[in-house]
Amino acid sequence: MFDDKKKIFIAGHNGMVGSAIYRKLAKVHSKKLLCIDSSSLDLTNQEKVSSFFYENEISQVYLAAAKVGGIYANNETPAEFIYKNLMIQTNVINSAYMSGVKKLLFLGSSCIYPRDITQPMQEDALLTGILEPTNEPYAIAKIAGIKMCESYNREFGIDYRSIMPTNLYGPFDNFHPSNSHVIPALIRRFHEAKIDNSDSVLIWGSGEPRREFLHVDDLASAAIHVMNIEKDVYSSCTKPQQSHINVGCGEDLKISELAKLIAKTTNYNGKIDFDQSKPDGAPRKLMDTSLLNSLGWKHEISLAKGLKDTYKWYLSNMQ
Repeated sequence: MFDDKKKIFIAGHNGMVGSAIYRKLAKVHSKKLLCIDSSSLDLTNQEKVSSFFYENEISQVYLAAAKVGGIYANNETPAEFIYKNLMIQTNVINSAYMSGVKKLLFLGSSCIYPRDITQPMQEDALLTGILEPTNEPYAIAKIAGIKMCESYNREFGIDYRSIMPTNLYGPFDNFHPSNSHVIPALIRRFHEAKIDNSDSVLIWGSGEPRREFLHVDDLASAAIHVMNIEKDVYSSCTKPQQSHINVGCGEDLKISELAKLIAKTTNYNGKIDFDQSKPDGAPRKLMDTSLLNSLGWKHEISLAKGLKDTYKWYLSNMQ
């Protein structure tokens, strides 16, 4: 599906999503993959990104680089979230086009959808309501990325696509005690509580919001699947100004249920308490993945198995 003389650039290959895409592609295209560390290329620097693209023969781009974090991080540093994400995606998308890259896949987020939208969320719900305030800057940046891809397609006739993953977890996740998403945060908290023989674990919010979770290896397979759908097929099931595709497992559960499952996974037997003074975020976020399913992709890794594998990775790499 690409010129054998050119490379596949994975932006953000050291992150959870980028590394999963790298592992999946390396099984077939190991010699074609192009990666560079953020210490060597600052994707927020327009001049350096432009030079990088002109200096390399690139056929495809997987744009997985992003500034990400949980509710706390989004609330504490909203300017950093909107600035870095806008700069990264603007520089990469524009430089890809200017250097002749015909195919690009932009990875967004389910937070692009309105806070109080009918569940499960369908692709046509985009821009139909108010966003969740706790991650609005990040969501606006991701919406801009979708619209940038669509705009370049419409004006220049290229093939830049977008997928919107649900909440992700897995190897190489961020397990920081305050800046991580819910699954890595809870894995670390329950594990440390077990080691410290703590009587209870305190979790932000009421535990009532419902969330959907997808293992990052499933996301990687979906990304590659969408990138390689024939252009006429992709165009026939999307619209020029509604071209993104949801990626999820189609199932959700309460945060309180997730906490119990992670407690069981980590063998923590203490009490679970909820701090209802802390924000819950959106009440529910479940993706409608019927479009992607109709295009031949479905998730394979169950939440129970995925959590066990992620905890095993945590024990081997984070201790």
